Parts: sequence; structure tokens; C-alpha cells
Amino acid sequence: MNIKKIGLSALAGSLVAFSVNAAEMSVTGGASLTISDQGADTEGNTWSMSDGLTFAASGELDNGLTISAAFVLDGGISDDMSMTIGTSDMGSVTFHGLDGTSALGKVDDLMPNAYEEAWHGGLGAGTVINGVGGGNMFEYVSPTMAGASLNITYLPSSAAGSVVSSTSWAIAVSPEAVSGLTFGYAVQDDESGSASTTGYNTKDTDENTAYIKYTYGSLTVGYQQSESDVTAEATDDHDSQAYGISYAISDELSIAYGSHTFETSGDTALVDQESTAISASYTMGGMTVAGIMNDIDNVSGVATTDVEGYELNLSFAF
Repeated sequence: MNIKKIGLSALAGSLVAFSVNAAEMSVTGGASLTISDQGADTEGNTWSMSDGLTFAASGELDNGLTISAAFVLDGGISDDMSMTIGTSDMGSVTFHGLDGTSALGKVDDLMPNAYEEAWHGGLGAGTVINGVGGGNMFEYVSPTMAGASLNITYLPSSAAGSVVSSTSWAIAVSPEAVSGLTFGYAVQDDESGSASTTGYNTKDTDENTAYIKYTYGSLTVGYQQSESDVTAEATDDHDSQAYGISYAISDELSIAYGSHTFETSGDTALVDQESTAISASYTMGGMTVAGIMNDIDNVSGVATTDVEGYELNLSFAF
């Protein structure tokens, strides 16, 4: 539901420090019911529910700047909070008070699927190279120029005794000359590992990922490769490769197949964790039914640990 043209003065003290004559406010949300079996010896109750409400306010200043603020409740708990200052020509800057996602984290696995990634539900450590995010993080998003856009995030230092911060940037390109093609690259310099009293972080991590996707009619295919290098801790170095293919049978129904391999390249005692999945989704108005069946072999690099899982989700948007 939308409640328009309500003065923002009641929110100015807690959300923004700007004067806006009139603002647009909205409340959106959703709820879902899920049954999930991830192959554990003891699953317990396999049913769960999730919900979320997003409260948003936005307005434009006399100088042309747009100001917006959002607050998310998930399960009755504050889950996200952010403020964005935007311009039409220079892009936007967002401060994530809670639950910020890094530029690399936003593109950690962009392979086409109909519900979730192939590694979804994997038990144990070693799943995906996804960067580091968190609260009180800055983000810049550039305008799109000639099909290219830039995303930069910065998570400032938050621990005593060491320089612990994280910087990430990602570029995505959809060339105007090749319809349906998208490719991108992202890098993260993470100094937020184990802090030391000497001011040297023994677990600084450099991560990167590159991907390419192509859509032709109802068919989308993609490939992605990522790596993570840890300073002074070679046994924690990781590599991953993923590919996916999806097909839109109709405007409402889609199916997909995906594969993901995660390798602990610095530890020869571990074998590759390999995940494959089939997913499907059906949407009718504000209702979506989606599910996934996946196999994960060598969970956490242990050759004797294989699991088969499934998940079925019924969600509503309002």
C-alpha cells in the first residue's frame, strides 16, 4: 500500500537531516512458507516461515538531490536500515546502518536459476566466495554509461589494535551492440580478519570474481569463476567455478539447472565440494511457488560426506 504526500517532518530527526517539503512514503512486504530437507541425519521440524516489511520514505530537495530512507522488519526484528542521497548525473551514495552487502557480495553467484543457487543449503564450511559486508557501510552506485555501471563499497575499521576495514568494487557491462549479453568483474580487499595487537592483520583476504551471462529469447546461460587468497594462511585459499542454464517456458513458469565447484586450493587434504541442482518456479500475480532439488558431494572438502536435499517455498508479495 502507498501513502503519498505526507510531510517528512516527523521522521527528520531520526532518518534524515535534510528539509524536504513533501515526501512519498510506502510500505511493502511479503511472507513465505518453506519446507526444507538438507540431508542431515536428524532434520527435526522441516517447516519454517519468513516475513518482511519495508518502510520507505523519499523526497527531492530544492537543489535536485533525492533523499530516501528505508527500514526493514523481518520476523518482528530490525533487519536492515539505510539512507540514500542520489543525483541524476552523478549516481547515489547509500549508508547502510544495518546489514550492508559488499559490491562483491552482490555478485557472488549470478548464475541463472529458477529459485536458489546450486550450493543452497550446503552443510558445513566452504560454500561460496562472497566477500564481507556489515552495518555502518558506505556504498556508491554510478549511473549507467554506455551499458557500464560501477558499484563501490567501504566498510570502515571497527576493531581496536589493527587496521580492519574492507573495500570492494564491481563493474557490470551490458554492451548496447550485443543484446542479451552481460559480463562483470568484482574485487574485494578485506582487512577485517583476525586483529592483532601489533597492528598487523594475519588474515587479510583478497577476493575476486568474474562472470558472463547471455540471454537469447527464453534461454539464459552463464559462467562464473572466483578466487580468494588469504595473507599468511595459504591453507585458506579458495577457488570456485559455476555455470547455469535457465529456460522460461512461459511468463509464469521457469526451470533451471546449475553446477558449482568449491576448491580449497591451499589444502591438499581436502577434495573439491561439488554441487548440482534443478530448480523451478511458477508465479501467478503476487504468489510464487518455487523449489530446488540438489546434490552436494564432498561437503566441506570431506570425501565421505555427500548430501541430497530439497526445498519447496510458497511466497506472497504485497
